[in-house]
Amino acid sequence: MNARFILAALLTAVTSLPVQAAITKQAWGGVDKKGVDLFILTNPKGMEVKITNYGGIITSIRVPDRSGKLENVNLGFDRLEDYRSPSYSGRYGAMIGRYANRIKNNSFRINGVEHRVSRETYTNTESKPYDERVWDASTRNGDEPELTLSLLDRTGTMGFPGNLRVRVTYTLTRDSVLRITYFATTDKDTVVSMTNHAYFNLGGDLSGSVLDHLLTVNADAITAGDESNTPTGVMRPVAGTAFDFRTPTPIGARIKDPDPAIVRARGYDQNYAINGKPGVLRFAARLEDPKSGRVLETWTTNPGLQVYTANYSPPPVALAKGYRIQGSVALEAQGFPNAPNIPSFPSTRLAPGQEYRQITEYRFSVK
Repeated sequence: MNARFILAALLTAVTSLPVQAAITKQAWGGVDKKGVDLFILTNPKGMEVKITNYGGIITSIRVPDRSGKLENVNLGFDRLEDYRSPSYSGRYGAMIGRYANRIKNNSFRINGVEHRVSRETYTNTESKPYDERVWDASTRNGDEPELTLSLLDRTGTMGFPGNLRVRVTYTLTRDSVLRITYFATTDKDTVVSMTNHAYFNLGGDLSGSVLDHLLTVNADAITAGDESNTPTGVMRPVAGTAFDFRTPTPIGARIKDPDPAIVRARGYDQNYAINGKPGVLRFAARLEDPKSGRVLETWTTNPGLQVYTANYSPPPVALAKGYRIQGSVALEAQGFPNAPNIPSFPSTRLAPGQEYRQITEYRFSVK
Protein backbone atom coordinates (compact mmCIF):
# COMPACT_ATOMS: atom_id res chain seq x y z
CA MET A 1 0.00 0.00 0.00
CA ASN A 2 1.65 3.24 -1.10
CA ALA A 3 1.93 6.39 1.02
CA ARG A 4 -0.48 8.38 -1.15
CA PHE A 5 -3.23 5.77 -0.68
CA ILE A 6 -2.64 5.66 3.09
CA LEU A 7 -2.83 9.45 3.34
CA ALA A 8 -6.07 9.53 1.33
CA ALA A 9 -7.58 6.86 3.56
CA LEU A 10 -6.62 8.78 6.69
CA LEU A 11 -8.10 11.99 5.34
CA THR A 12 -11.33 10.20 4.47
CA ALA A 13 -11.54 8.74 7.96
CA VAL A 14 -10.95 12.11 9.60
CA THR A 15 -13.48 14.01 7.47
CA SER A 16 -16.10 11.29 8.02
CA LEU A 17 -15.93 11.58 11.81
CA PRO A 18 -19.25 12.76 13.25
CA VAL A 19 -19.48 16.45 14.16
CA GLN A 20 -20.52 17.07 17.75
CA ALA A 21 -23.24 19.52 18.73
CA ALA A 22 -21.55 22.39 20.51
CA ILE A 23 -21.31 26.11 21.04
CA THR A 24 -17.93 27.80 21.24
CA LYS A 25 -16.86 31.41 21.67
CA GLN A 26 -14.04 33.50 20.31
CA ALA A 27 -13.08 37.10 21.01
CA TRP A 28 -14.10 39.32 18.10
CA GLY A 29 -13.08 42.85 19.12
CA GLY A 30 -14.83 45.55 21.08
CA VAL A 31 -17.40 48.35 20.78
CA ASP A 32 -18.20 51.14 23.26
CA LYS A 33 -15.60 49.77 25.70
CA LYS A 34 -17.32 46.37 25.73
CA GLY A 35 -15.94 43.10 24.48
CA VAL A 36 -17.57 41.60 21.42
CA ASP A 37 -17.60 37.82 20.89
CA LEU A 38 -18.43 35.49 18.04
CA PHE A 39 -20.40 32.38 18.98
CA ILE A 40 -20.22 29.27 16.79
CA LEU A 41 -23.07 26.75 17.01
CA THR A 42 -22.72 23.34 15.34
CA ASN A 43 -24.91 20.23 15.07
CA PRO A 44 -24.12 16.59 14.17
CA LYS A 45 -25.24 17.12 10.55
CA GLY A 46 -22.42 19.59 9.98
CA MET A 47 -24.58 22.72 10.07
CA GLU A 48 -22.73 25.71 11.51
CA VAL A 49 -24.16 29.07 12.58
CA LYS A 50 -22.09 32.06 13.66
CA ILE A 51 -23.68 34.82 15.74
CA THR A 52 -22.14 37.83 17.43
CA ASN A 53 -23.41 39.66 20.49
CA TYR A 54 -22.83 42.90 18.60
CA GLY A 55 -26.28 43.64 17.23
CA GLY A 56 -27.39 40.02 17.61
CA ILE A 57 -26.02 39.57 14.09
CA ILE A 58 -26.05 36.20 12.34
CA THR A 59 -22.80 36.42 10.40
CA SER A 60 -23.02 33.07 8.58
CA ILE A 61 -25.06 29.89 8.23
CA ARG A 62 -23.28 26.96 6.63
CA VAL A 63 -25.42 24.06 5.41
CA PRO A 64 -24.78 21.19 2.96
CA ASP A 65 -26.13 20.91 -0.58
CA ARG A 66 -27.39 17.68 -2.16
CA SER A 67 -23.80 16.44 -2.58
CA GLY A 68 -22.84 17.32 0.98
CA LYS A 69 -20.87 20.45 0.12
CA LEU A 70 -21.07 23.11 2.82
CA GLU A 71 -21.67 26.73 1.84
CA ASN A 72 -22.59 29.90 3.69
CA VAL A 73 -26.18 30.76 2.70
CA ASN A 74 -26.51 33.90 4.84
CA LEU A 75 -25.00 37.18 3.69
CA GLY A 76 -22.55 38.57 6.23
CA PHE A 77 -18.97 39.51 6.98
CA ASP A 78 -15.95 37.91 8.61
CA ARG A 79 -14.80 40.94 10.61
CA LEU A 80 -16.48 43.17 13.17
CA GLU A 81 -14.84 46.13 11.42
CA ASP A 82 -16.98 45.52 8.34
CA TYR A 83 -20.19 45.94 10.36
CA ARG A 84 -18.73 49.12 11.84
CA SER A 85 -17.51 50.57 8.54
CA PRO A 86 -18.75 54.06 7.60
CA SER A 87 -19.87 52.51 4.30
CA TYR A 88 -21.90 49.77 5.99
CA SER A 89 -25.71 49.72 5.75
CA GLY A 90 -28.37 47.09 5.21
CA ARG A 91 -28.21 45.52 8.69
CA TYR A 92 -27.20 42.12 7.33
CA GLY A 93 -28.38 39.40 9.72
CA ALA A 94 -29.02 41.92 12.51
CA MET A 95 -31.56 41.97 15.32
CA ILE A 96 -34.13 44.70 14.65
CA GLY A 97 -36.12 46.38 17.44
CA ARG A 98 -37.90 47.81 19.24
CA TYR A 99 -40.19 47.97 16.22
CA ALA A 100 -39.29 46.38 12.89
CA ASN A 101 -40.43 48.03 9.67
CA ARG A 102 -42.46 51.16 8.99
CA ILE A 103 -44.69 53.26 11.23
CA LYS A 104 -46.61 56.00 9.41
CA ASN A 105 -44.97 59.40 9.90
CA ASN A 106 -42.82 57.77 12.62
CA SER A 107 -45.53 58.43 15.19
CA PHE A 108 -48.31 56.66 17.08
CA ARG A 109 -50.51 57.26 20.12
CA ILE A 110 -50.87 55.20 23.29
CA ASN A 111 -53.40 56.18 25.95
CA GLY A 112 -53.90 59.53 24.20
CA VAL A 113 -50.18 60.41 24.21
CA GLU A 114 -48.33 60.82 20.91
CA HIS A 115 -44.91 59.23 20.58
CA ARG A 116 -42.53 60.16 17.78
CA VAL A 117 -39.87 57.60 17.01
CA SER A 118 -36.55 57.65 15.19
CA ARG A 119 -33.39 55.52 15.07
CA GLU A 120 -31.44 58.67 15.89
CA THR A 121 -33.25 59.33 19.17
CA TYR A 122 -30.83 58.06 21.81
CA THR A 123 -28.65 59.71 24.43
CA ASN A 124 -25.80 57.24 25.05
CA THR A 125 -24.31 53.92 24.02
CA GLU A 126 -26.77 52.06 26.25
CA SER A 127 -29.73 53.35 24.26
CA LYS A 128 -28.63 52.73 20.69
CA PRO A 129 -30.77 50.72 18.25
CA TYR A 130 -30.63 46.98 18.84
CA ASP A 131 -28.37 46.30 15.84
CA GLU A 132 -25.73 48.71 17.20
CA ARG A 133 -25.70 47.48 20.81
CA VAL A 134 -23.38 45.01 22.51
CA TRP A 135 -25.78 42.52 24.10
CA ASP A 136 -25.15 40.52 27.27
CA ALA A 137 -24.63 36.87 26.34
CA SER A 138 -25.01 33.46 27.97
CA THR A 139 -24.69 30.00 26.45
CA ARG A 140 -25.97 26.47 27.00
CA ASN A 141 -24.16 23.50 25.56
CA GLY A 142 -25.76 20.15 24.80
CA ASP A 143 -27.48 18.26 22.00
CA GLU A 144 -29.13 21.51 20.90
CA PRO A 145 -26.78 24.40 21.76
CA GLU A 146 -28.27 27.77 22.68
CA LEU A 147 -27.12 31.36 22.76
CA THR A 148 -29.20 33.86 24.74
CA LEU A 149 -28.69 37.60 24.29
CA SER A 150 -30.30 40.20 26.53
CA LEU A 151 -30.45 43.95 27.00
CA LEU A 152 -32.42 46.70 28.71
CA ASP A 153 -34.09 49.02 26.21
CA ARG A 154 -34.68 52.12 28.32
CA THR A 155 -37.77 54.28 28.03
CA GLY A 156 -37.30 57.08 25.53
CA THR A 157 -34.81 55.18 23.39
CA MET A 158 -35.72 55.85 19.76
CA GLY A 159 -38.78 57.61 21.21
CA PHE A 160 -40.55 54.51 22.52
CA PRO A 161 -42.21 54.51 25.96
CA GLY A 162 -41.44 51.97 28.67
CA ASN A 163 -38.34 50.21 29.95
CA LEU A 164 -38.25 47.02 27.88
CA ARG A 165 -36.30 44.00 29.10
CA VAL A 166 -35.43 41.93 26.05
CA ARG A 167 -34.11 38.38 25.61
CA VAL A 168 -33.45 36.60 22.34
CA THR A 169 -32.48 32.93 22.28
CA TYR A 170 -30.92 31.23 19.25
CA THR A 171 -31.17 27.42 19.29
CA LEU A 172 -29.58 25.10 16.75
CA THR A 173 -31.45 21.78 16.73
CA ARG A 174 -30.21 18.34 15.75
CA ASP A 175 -32.63 18.52 12.79
CA SER A 176 -30.91 21.63 11.34
CA VAL A 177 -33.45 24.15 12.57
CA LEU A 178 -32.24 27.57 13.68
CA ARG A 179 -34.89 28.67 16.14
CA ILE A 180 -35.06 32.30 17.31
CA THR A 181 -37.24 32.95 20.36
CA TYR A 182 -37.98 36.55 21.33
CA PHE A 183 -39.04 37.63 24.84
CA ALA A 184 -39.79 41.08 26.27
CA THR A 185 -41.51 42.67 29.26
CA THR A 186 -42.28 46.32 29.93
CA ASP A 187 -43.06 48.61 32.86
CA LYS A 188 -45.27 50.89 30.73
CA ASP A 189 -47.70 50.46 27.84
CA THR A 190 -45.69 50.29 24.63
CA VAL A 191 -45.44 48.57 21.22
CA VAL A 192 -43.03 45.78 20.26
CA SER A 193 -42.21 43.93 17.04
CA MET A 194 -38.78 42.35 16.69
CA THR A 195 -37.25 40.46 13.80
CA ASN A 196 -33.94 39.33 12.35
CA HIS A 197 -32.81 40.86 9.07
CA ALA A 198 -31.09 37.81 7.57
CA TYR A 199 -30.53 37.76 3.80
CA PHE A 200 -30.48 34.31 2.18
CA ASN A 201 -28.98 32.85 -0.97
CA LEU A 202 -29.27 29.08 -0.88
CA GLY A 203 -26.76 28.67 -3.68
CA GLY A 204 -24.12 30.26 -1.47
CA ASP A 205 -23.72 33.89 -0.49
CA LEU A 206 -21.45 34.61 -3.47
CA SER A 207 -23.33 32.53 -6.05
CA GLY A 208 -25.15 35.41 -7.74
CA SER A 209 -28.84 36.11 -8.28
CA VAL A 210 -31.67 34.49 -6.31
CA LEU A 211 -34.22 35.17 -9.06
CA ASP A 212 -34.27 31.47 -9.99
CA HIS A 213 -34.97 30.39 -6.39
CA LEU A 214 -38.46 28.92 -5.98
CA LEU A 215 -40.49 30.80 -3.37
CA THR A 216 -43.72 29.71 -1.67
CA VAL A 217 -45.52 32.02 0.76
CA ASN A 218 -48.46 30.79 2.85
CA ALA A 219 -50.51 33.96 2.49
CA ASP A 220 -53.71 34.89 0.67
CA ALA A 221 -53.18 38.63 1.13
CA ILE A 222 -50.61 41.39 1.58
CA THR A 223 -50.97 44.61 3.54
CA ALA A 224 -51.42 47.20 0.80
CA GLY A 225 -49.14 50.22 1.11
CA ASP A 226 -49.14 53.91 0.28
CA GLU A 227 -46.52 55.80 -1.75
CA SER A 228 -43.97 55.16 1.01
CA ASN A 229 -44.86 51.45 1.10
CA THR A 230 -46.42 51.91 4.56
CA PRO A 231 -49.54 49.78 5.12
CA THR A 232 -52.80 51.69 4.99
CA GLY A 233 -54.98 49.07 6.67
CA VAL A 234 -56.30 47.65 3.40
CA MET A 235 -55.77 43.91 2.92
CA ARG A 236 -55.06 43.13 -0.72
CA PRO A 237 -55.70 39.58 -2.01
CA VAL A 238 -52.74 38.13 -3.89
CA ALA A 239 -54.87 36.08 -6.30
CA GLY A 240 -54.32 37.20 -9.88
CA THR A 241 -51.38 39.47 -8.95
CA ALA A 242 -47.60 39.30 -9.11
CA PHE A 243 -47.59 38.83 -5.33
CA ASP A 244 -49.13 35.36 -5.50
CA PHE A 245 -46.55 32.84 -4.26
CA ARG A 246 -49.04 30.31 -2.88
CA THR A 247 -47.47 27.71 -5.16
CA PRO A 248 -43.71 27.43 -5.82
CA THR A 249 -42.73 30.23 -8.22
CA PRO A 250 -39.34 31.57 -9.32
CA ILE A 251 -38.71 34.86 -7.53
CA GLY A 252 -37.84 36.49 -10.83
CA ALA A 253 -40.89 35.27 -12.76
CA ARG A 254 -42.90 38.49 -12.17
CA ILE A 255 -40.41 40.79 -10.49
CA LYS A 256 -40.65 43.24 -13.43
CA ASP A 257 -44.45 43.40 -13.22
CA PRO A 258 -45.84 46.95 -13.73
CA ASP A 259 -47.75 46.82 -10.44
CA PRO A 260 -47.04 50.22 -8.77
CA ALA A 261 -45.96 48.56 -5.49
CA ILE A 262 -43.32 46.53 -7.33
CA VAL A 263 -42.18 49.49 -9.43
CA ARG A 264 -41.80 51.69 -6.32
CA ALA A 265 -39.74 49.07 -4.51
CA ARG A 266 -37.81 47.98 -7.65
CA GLY A 267 -38.85 44.44 -6.80
CA TYR A 268 -40.53 42.75 -3.87
CA ASP A 269 -40.69 44.53 -0.52
CA GLN A 270 -44.05 43.52 0.90
CA ASN A 271 -45.58 42.33 4.15
CA TYR A 272 -47.59 39.13 3.70
CA ALA A 273 -50.41 38.25 6.09
CA ILE A 274 -49.53 34.67 6.98
CA ASN A 275 -52.50 32.31 6.93
CA GLY A 276 -53.53 30.84 10.24
CA LYS A 277 -53.77 32.11 13.80
CA PRO A 278 -51.07 34.52 15.06
CA GLY A 279 -49.39 33.16 18.15
CA VAL A 280 -49.39 29.61 16.77
CA LEU A 281 -46.19 28.29 15.16
CA ARG A 282 -47.12 27.68 11.51
CA PHE A 283 -45.64 27.44 8.03
CA ALA A 284 -44.90 30.85 6.50
CA ALA A 285 -42.61 30.36 3.50
CA ARG A 286 -40.45 27.91 1.59
CA LEU A 287 -37.35 28.79 -0.44
CA GLU A 288 -35.66 26.28 -2.73
CA ASP A 289 -32.55 26.53 -4.86
CA PRO A 290 -33.01 24.04 -7.72
CA LYS A 291 -29.27 23.98 -8.49
CA SER A 292 -27.91 23.08 -5.05
CA GLY A 293 -31.03 21.34 -3.74
CA ARG A 294 -30.96 23.38 -0.54
CA VAL A 295 -34.35 24.16 0.98
CA LEU A 296 -35.29 26.67 3.67
CA GLU A 297 -38.67 26.72 5.37
CA THR A 298 -39.69 29.61 7.60
CA TRP A 299 -42.16 28.91 10.41
CA THR A 300 -43.35 31.58 12.80
CA THR A 301 -45.84 32.63 15.44
CA ASN A 302 -45.83 36.17 14.00
CA PRO A 303 -48.74 37.46 11.89
CA GLY A 304 -46.60 38.83 9.06
CA LEU A 305 -43.66 38.06 6.79
CA GLN A 306 -41.77 40.78 4.94
CA VAL A 307 -40.39 39.49 1.64
CA TYR A 308 -37.56 41.73 0.41
CA THR A 309 -35.47 40.90 -2.66
CA ALA A 310 -32.47 43.19 -2.00
CA ASN A 311 -33.48 45.62 -4.71
CA TYR A 312 -30.86 48.31 -4.15
CA SER A 313 -27.12 48.36 -4.63
CA PRO A 314 -25.33 46.95 -1.58
CA PRO A 315 -23.06 49.25 0.45
CA PRO A 316 -19.39 49.47 -0.62
CA VAL A 317 -18.23 47.00 2.02
CA ALA A 318 -20.70 44.43 0.63
CA LEU A 319 -19.87 45.20 -3.00
CA ALA A 320 -16.21 44.61 -2.17
CA LYS A 321 -17.09 41.13 -0.94
CA GLY A 322 -19.00 40.38 -4.14
CA TYR A 323 -22.63 40.93 -3.10
CA ARG A 324 -24.97 42.30 -5.75
CA ILE A 325 -28.49 43.60 -6.31
CA GLN A 326 -31.06 40.80 -5.92
CA GLY A 327 -28.35 38.43 -4.85
CA SER A 328 -30.37 37.49 -1.77
CA VAL A 329 -33.85 37.52 -0.28
CA ALA A 330 -34.96 38.43 3.25
CA LEU A 331 -37.87 36.57 4.85
CA GLU A 332 -38.56 38.61 7.98
CA ALA A 333 -41.25 37.32 10.34
CA GLN A 334 -42.74 40.26 12.23
CA GLY A 335 -45.79 42.14 13.43
CA PHE A 336 -47.58 44.07 10.72
CA PRO A 337 -45.86 47.33 9.79
CA ASN A 338 -47.80 50.38 11.02
CA ALA A 339 -49.91 48.21 13.34
CA PRO A 340 -49.74 50.82 16.16
CA ASN A 341 -51.86 53.11 13.94
CA ILE A 342 -54.30 50.55 12.53
CA PRO A 343 -56.72 48.98 15.06
CA SER A 344 -57.82 46.25 12.62
CA PHE A 345 -54.28 44.83 12.43
CA PRO A 346 -53.07 42.19 14.93
CA SER A 347 -52.03 44.17 17.99
CA THR A 348 -48.38 44.86 18.76
CA ARG A 349 -49.22 46.48 22.11
CA LEU A 350 -47.49 45.25 25.26
CA ALA A 351 -48.62 46.20 28.75
CA PRO A 352 -47.00 45.72 32.18
CA GLY A 353 -47.60 42.19 33.40
CA GLN A 354 -47.68 40.76 29.88
CA GLU A 355 -44.86 38.96 28.07
CA TYR A 356 -44.02 39.45 24.41
CA ARG A 357 -43.05 36.04 23.03
CA GLN A 358 -42.57 35.17 19.37
CA ILE A 359 -40.79 32.29 17.66
CA THR A 360 -39.32 32.09 14.18
CA GLU A 361 -37.70 28.92 12.85
CA TYR A 362 -35.46 28.56 9.82
CA ARG A 363 -35.68 24.89 8.86
CA PHE A 364 -32.94 23.72 6.47
CA SER A 365 -33.03 20.56 4.39
CA VAL A 366 -31.99 19.20 0.99
CA LYS A 367 -34.25 18.12 -1.85
